[in-house]
Amino acid sequence: MGWIRFAPKTWITIKRETAVPLEELKAQIEETHLVVNRIREEIAKVMVGQRELIDGLLMGIFTRGHILIEGVPGLAKTSAVKALSDTVEADFKRIQFTPDLLPADLIGTEVYLPKTGDFTIKKGPLFNNIILADEINRAPSKVQSALLEAMQERQVTIGDTTFALPDPFLVLATQNPIEQEGTYPLPEAQVDRFMLKLVIDYPDKAEEKEIMKRVGFDAPDPVRPVLDPAQISAVGRLINSVYMDEKLKDYIVDLVFATRDPRPYNIDVAQYIQFGASPRATIFLSLAARAHAFLQGRAYVTPQDVKTIAPAVLRHRILLTYEAEAEDVDTDQIIGHIFDSVEVP
Repeated sequence: MGWIRFAPKTWITIKRETAVPLEELKAQIEETHLVVNRIREEIAKVMVGQRELIDGLLMGIFTRGHILIEGVPGLAKTSAVKALSDTVEADFKRIQFTPDLLPADLIGTEVYLPKTGDFTIKKGPLFNNIILADEINRAPSKVQSALLEAMQERQVTIGDTTFALPDPFLVLATQNPIEQEGTYPLPEAQVDRFMLKLVIDYPDKAEEKEIMKRVGFDAPDPVRPVLDPAQISAVGRLINSVYMDEKLKDYIVDLVFATRDPRPYNIDVAQYIQFGASPRATIFLSLAARAHAFLQGRAYVTPQDVKTIAPAVLRHRILLTYEAEAEDVDTDQIIGHIFDSVEVP
């Protein structure tokens, strides 16, 4: 069994079995959901609002899915990632991506020792549990290639030796959609490795007023750790046990297939789609829907879970045509048309 502590001297157990009776699973999730609320409370010490961002980050850390965060400067993207890492007793490293960054700056390198004539390995910052890749699109393609191996295989190669990365290993990347000068487009193969792409918007008036009130000389209360890596793994196993009906699985497959060929679903957007979502989208959408249901305290997935999280799973996996760009059609609009047309179970 795995153990999770959500308050001093209070523990709950999470069974390792993936197939458990629904009532028992429901009871486990209701108890474990207290841990989620505790994490949200800790993050709220330094964050105002941004519930969608925080829930997306929680999905990523519980399911080991990498997250790409896009938003204009000043929306607390970096602060949210740092606050989340503080709630986990895991190694955290922030890497500021720049045009002059080298692969060795990420993975490490071989260092020559003149006294012995031997080489020793100096490991890079990727050998941590949670990596914040700040402004990831500012690094050149050779750096992205080095990161690609780490994201997919969860290992890196230094010289002739391959090293496994620590478990869990999670890349939380940010990028700025406004500034294009000095940036590089991310390779499609790398973009597809991100489970979610979260697009962050401005806070509302009430949230912005609260932000203004909090600004001062007094430092906020420190964020305290709630989970350790072993407990995160236990939560991940519980999420994998969340029930999903066969009709919902068919619904997910239909949504992904509609991004590749929308004509059988009577959706008039084929001229805007160059390439649809890969099979990885099906895997991630199923996993993310389970994680979303868990974050709501449920032991089963509903169609609304799929609808809520699908844009974040699909928006970076649909490659648009020049015609779509010319007519100012974006992927979220196409996903909206697909939702309106694909039959909901």
